Formats: sequence, structure tokens, C-alpha cells
Amino acid sequence: MGAGFPPDGRRKRVQLFAPGFRQAVASLYIKDMKASLGVLSLTGLLATSLLEGTVAASAQQTVAPKLAVAHEPGLLSPEAQTTLVRQYCIGCHNDKNKERTAGLALTDFDPSRVEDRAEVAEKMIRKLRAGMMPPPGARRPDAATVKAFKVSLETRLDQIAALRPNPGRRTFQRLNRAEYERSVKDLLDLEVDVAAFLPPDTISHGFDNIAEVQSFSPTLMEGFLRAAAKISMLALGDKSASPTEATYKVPRTQSQMRHIEGTPWGTRGGLAITHIFPADGEYTFRIMLHGNPTGQLYGGTFGRNEQIEISIDGERVALLDVNPRMSETEKEGLNIVTPRIHVKAGPQRVAAAFLERFEGPVDDLIAPIDYTLSDTESGTAVGITTLPHVRDFSITGPFHVTGVSDTPSRRKVFTCRPTSADEEPACAARIVRQLASSAYRRPLKPQEFESLMSFYDRGRTEKDFEAGIKSALQAVLASPHFLFRFEEMPAGTKPGQNYRITELDLAARLSYFLWATAPDAELLKVAASGALRTPAVLGKQVRRMLADPRSEALSTRFASQWLRLQDVDKIKPDALLYPSYDNELADSFTRETQLFFDSIVREDRNILDLLTADYTFINERIAKVYRIPNVMGHQFRRVTVPDERRGILGHGSVLMQTAVADRTSPVQRGKWVLEVLFGTPPPPPPPNVPAFEETKAVADGGRTLSVRERMEEHRKNPACTSCHRVMDPLGLALENFDVVGAWRFKDNGVAVDPSGTLYDGTDLNGPASLRQALLNHSETVIMNFTENLMAYALGRPVEYFDQPAIRAIVKKAGQNENRVSSLVLGIVDSAAFQMSQAEPALTTEETASPGRPEKKE
Repeated sequence: MGAGFPPDGRRKRVQLFAPGFRQAVASLYIKDMKASLGVLSLTGLLATSLLEGTVAASAQQTVAPKLAVAHEPGLLSPEAQTTLVRQYCIGCHNDKNKERTAGLALTDFDPSRVEDRAEVAEKMIRKLRAGMMPPPGARRPDAATVKAFKVSLETRLDQIAALRPNPGRRTFQRLNRAEYERSVKDLLDLEVDVAAFLPPDTISHGFDNIAEVQSFSPTLMEGFLRAAAKISMLALGDKSASPTEATYKVPRTQSQMRHIEGTPWGTRGGLAITHIFPADGEYTFRIMLHGNPTGQLYGGTFGRNEQIEISIDGERVALLDVNPRMSETEKEGLNIVTPRIHVKAGPQRVAAAFLERFEGPVDDLIAPIDYTLSDTESGTAVGITTLPHVRDFSITGPFHVTGVSDTPSRRKVFTCRPTSADEEPACAARIVRQLASSAYRRPLKPQEFESLMSFYDRGRTEKDFEAGIKSALQAVLASPHFLFRFEEMPAGTKPGQNYRITELDLAARLSYFLWATAPDAELLKVAASGALRTPAVLGKQVRRMLADPRSEALSTRFASQWLRLQDVDKIKPDALLYPSYDNELADSFTRETQLFFDSIVREDRNILDLLTADYTFINERIAKVYRIPNVMGHQFRRVTVPDERRGILGHGSVLMQTAVADRTSPVQRGKWVLEVLFGTPPPPPPPNVPAFEETKAVADGGRTLSVRERMEEHRKNPACTSCHRVMDPLGLALENFDVVGAWRFKDNGVAVDPSGTLYDGTDLNGPASLRQALLNHSETVIMNFTENLMAYALGRPVEYFDQPAIRAIVKKAGQNENRVSSLVLGIVDSAAFQMSQAEPALTTEETASPGRPEKKE
């Protein structure tokens, strides 16, 4: 959990802005946005209008003349391709069946002019590559002919792309919440959580950094201003800080019967957080405990003589007794408050946890479950071991401020200290120039420096030197040059023309791709020298950055979103059916997959090891679910796994996110494989199809049906068959894994049957056969991975015109065993990454005022 901001946003209203600061920053904001976006032609017009109104514009495609390209031996002629389309495709993909075929009609598809319908051709290639077309049960040519057809289409499209390259373009890109936090960490050595100020980022095409959906509104600008004010105060401290309250909540699904990572040894439950104290002074700490439905303390019957320890950086500062008879009817309710405690400014590790009275297995008549709060009525029952639980933890202060101690952030900011008033201007100029250059990811322009120094002068005049620096820092953090990644277009660039981005912009693209943060000093130095684009230098920098600890962003940011690890928290398995589940297990599953992907990056392994690796990273919680012995404690360690658990298909994160609370879901698991690994999502279910839950769960004799048996009943509906025969075999192959990923042999008393037949005729009979089936389509898996990695790197969706470049990247990486570094270098070397395209010229209709007909003379 990040620090400094309360997760739930509860806080007293305090004065964050000096008088007139908000108006000055807002004015500078609009001015800088217009100046920065002015170089972006139409992009600048559109982006500026987000601040002053809404303007809609559209692009119009033009039909180009037929291009002459070479016809290579061994490929199908256009006539032969046309014959294949007519024999095997048009029967379904015609004008009459558009609704049934996602609007794809091939009646007038002409392979000799494939450039006219390149987007359609790429859709065909994707289905042919995965072996999904023609569909199961339909007539299809032999495999060699299908491959020749696919290669013929690819070859022509690749030749056309070489003659008419299109690197694509995007509008300005705004820092998302994760990039903002990481950039602040690098700039100020301060870890913050801006969730209380900035709204969640919009997810598009699986990622939260896609520029086309990054809206900008007055509300968001207000959020950035408040975040800038709070961060500047936390970074430099505040001698005049007034008391505020920050509240941290403990997840309800968190078991508090055992030790929590980060709390002192010899304790159980509670929480540990990093809180940034704004000043040296006195603070109070409040612990709110869980109650049962009638308001009494949960766990009060068994939990006698309980005590809570408050510690700061591992040192006990308070020990509080818990009254087992406390209830919500009392004045203080279920709250326990410490006396005021003196704490120094800066980030401190604060923990609140119960002293552990015993350790070992609990021997109750009713077996204990890890989701201990699933039934709070048990908290007052006799004969069941229940103990008090922390609900939330609040820090209030400072009271009686005594100053501001030295902190990592202050050491980062104050690179000089004036000893007299005469030295202050030069020192301030040095600090402001260094901070702004790092924040803006480029050298500071004279007018920008003067503008920031005016903020310093205002703060210095009103208070003192540090107040001036704080005012300038606040302006830096609120500046569009920090919040947006503007890319400069060369002067004289014509509409629709391709151009190379500057080396400083290339450095920013590279750092936010691999690190999700700003370029470091070495990368900026290389870019400023003009040598970054040199292949040898660029390759050296990429390898350096991949070896840097900050490249863990590829696992915690890219892989987490690509593999949809955020969905793990959305599933809350039934506590009685799956007693091993709690919040710690869900977090551990997510961390396992992140560490696994990170190892593939750092060891520069074949990307197919995602499916085949015989190892993973687990702690004690996961080891119990996986039934792997001799693993104890919170620490993750690398272990060898049995054959059925190889690769990510055996990870609890994937298996749990594709289940529901009380049963597995072969449909969701099959859909996940199609969408995430193959990049071929199934169409949405047709309307009026009965939900799976409406399928009877009990047989005529009273026996509970297994999930597979219910699936077979559900598939009897003709409207469901076509999609389910593609998805279900993929999911049923994983049916030996239950909701939380534990291996099982029976489902509702019925032996698990993981058998099935893949859409291409491959027989499946469990995880190993599914893994091999995916390897048989390894080209599809690698292409899909590269597409997702490129979309994340570019901050825009991958379009049909990007496919030739992706094919070239995958082909070259295949010569180096599909290693991660080869795929990353291929993307970085691509025209899409190093170039952009100017907006096309507007037509007469597009330049007319929106909603108003063009005025005629």
C-alpha cells in the first residue's frame, strides 16, 4: 500500500493552496498546454479543446491505386486465393449473414487488391493462423493449403507495408496513476498513493495507458492540483501543519489469526503501512475493531487478555489493552486510542497488531477457515476459537509541531543551502532548474524557468526560502510538461507525413515502456548527445534498462494487465466450500505470477516458457493450496512444480479469476485462453440465451450435478453450441483445478472428466495436453504476446497496419529462440516506436463548425 494519503480519502479539509496560487497555476496550465500542443497540428487543436470545449473530428480514408508487388514462388496466386474464398468462406461470410459473422462479408474480397481491404485481410490471417477458420464441422482445405493461403496474404501485405509504411500516431499521452506515482518517487524519493485525488484510469484494449481514452477535464485538473499541493507539502514538510486524519482499512477477507507481513514478530493480525508524517510533532493512533451483528466485540468470548501493540519502524511506542466487553453502544464504541506520541517527520513504517498468545493448529469441533470474518455471528459462540480483528487504523496529527526533521525527500530537493539572503536566488535557481528538468524529461526552456521562478518569488515574499521552493515544486508537479508526454513535431512537417520523433521523446517512450517512469540521467545524457538512435547504443541502453530493478514494471504493470491479474480480487470464493481462501492468498497468487514473469524477463528466457516452465515462486500460503511441502513463512522462493502445474495455466491467479464463488467455470477459463493467449475473443452471447445458473444443478435422482454435467445440459441450446464447442474444451481441460487452484479428482462426488476435443480436432485430457495444444499454435501465442507488448509500449491500440511490423519482429525473435530481449528490441527498433505520422489535412466538411452547416457564399 502506498503511503501519505488515506486509502478511503477521509481527511479534514486543510488549506493546501496559498492565496492566488490556484488561479496562477490554472492560467499557466492553459497557456503551457496551448504552447506545447501548438507543435502538434490538429492533435494540438483537439487536445486544447479538451480544456476549453469539445471538438469532434473524423478521418476519411482514400482509395490508393493498385500497387505492383513481386509474386514469390510457392505462394498461391490471387486467382487460387479467390477460389479458396469462394469455396470455403463465402457460404457464411456473405452479405445476407453479416449479423451472424460479426459483420464480415467476403463477397467482394479481391486478393489481387488486398491493400484495399487490408483490415479485413488481417482478420482473416488471425483466424487462419489460429486454425479457427473454416469453423469446426465445416468443409476445410488441407493444412498445407490453409498455411499457403495465410502466408500468401501476409507476404503481399508485408510488401505493401514496405512500399507504403505507416507508423501510426497518437494524441498526447497523460501520465496514468501508476506512472505519476513512479515519476514522483524518482523525482522526490517519496512513495505516494494518489488514489484519493485522481480517478481510476480507463482500461482500453487491456491497458490503462492508452492515449485515446485518457480524457482530461476540469475535475481531473483539480485533482492534479490537489495532488501537487499535498505531495509538495509531504516532500518538504510543513512547520505550520494543522492536524488531519488519515485512515487505513484492513480488507475484510484478511485472516488475522496469524502473523501479518511487516508487523513485528510475536504478533498476529492488524496491519503495517508506511505513513508520511508532515512534521515533527505529536500524533494519536486510533484502532477500530470488528463487531458482531449485535454490536459486541468480535472474538470477545475467546479473546481474553488481548493487547494491541503500536510500533514505528519496529520500535514499540504503545501497548493497549483490549476490553472483551466493549461494544458499539459505549461512547468510544469499538475504538481504542493511544495517548499523543511524538514522531519525526518523513516516511515511517507504522504497525498495529495483537500480541500473539499462542501458535499452532486450532483443534475445534468446527474446522477453522481462513476467511475468519465470513460469519461474524461466530465471534461470540462458545467452543469456536475466534479472536478480535482490526477493522481500520487512523493516524491524527500533528499536534504541537516542533519542526521538520531531515528526510530523504528534503535531501533530494535541497541540493544547496543558502547561508545568507544574497545566496538565496542562486540556490533557488539551481534547485528549480534541476527539479523541472528532471520532471519535464528535457532541458528547461528560458520562459519556463522564468515562470517557475515567479512562483518561487511569490512564496519567498509571503514566507521564507523553503516556502518559495515549495511553491515552485507545486507548480512543477501541476505543469502539463510533467503530466503529459508531449512529442515535438519537426518544423515544416506536412499533413499525413511520417517523421522521426526527437531523441529526448524516444528516451521518454523507452523509459515509460520498460520502467513506467521518467528517463534517468544516463538515458537523458545519451539522448541529448544525439546518439540514442544509433542501433548499438540503443540496444545497449535497452539491455541496461532490462537489467535494472525498475524493469519490474514489465511484470507489475504490463504482465499484470495483460494476464488480468486485477480480476483476482473480484472473486470471493465461498468460505465454507473453500476454507483456504483469504485476502492474503489472493495477494500471494498475484505476486506469484508477477515474480514468475519477472524471472522470464531477467533470465531472458523463451517467451513460451510462460506455458512450459517447470518452476514457480510460492510462499507458505500458496504451498498449502498446491500441496508442496517444506515451504514456510511469507517469503517467496523458487520451487519445482509437478507436470500438471507447469506454466501460468497452473497458477492460482489464472485459475481463481476464471471461476465464480462456488464453482469452477470452464467457459470463463476457455474464454480467458482465447482472449489472453490467442487474441481471438469469442463473440458475445446471443440475446435471450438462458444463463448457466438457470441450468438445473440436481439430477432427477437428487444427485448434485458436476459442472461438466451442467455444461452439457446448457450446450443443448442450439444458440449456444457454436461458441461453446470452441471455449468449453479449453476450460474443461483445467477442470481438475478447483476455484482456488487446488488439484482435485472429484466435483460434487463425480469423478472429474477433463477430456474434450479442440476446435482443430486435437484431443485434450488435462493441463498437459492443453499446454501441448497451445504449443502447436505457438505462432499465434507469440504474435498475440507481441501485439499486447507493442500496444503497451506505444500507448495506443495495435492496428491492422501494424501487423507487418509485428510479423517482422516475431520472425527475427524466432532466430534467437523467442527471447524476451529480442521481442523488446524488435519493438523499440520498429518504425511505430521511433516515428509518428502527422495528422492528415482536414476536408472542407471537417473544418466546418460542429453542428452547423458550412456557410456558402
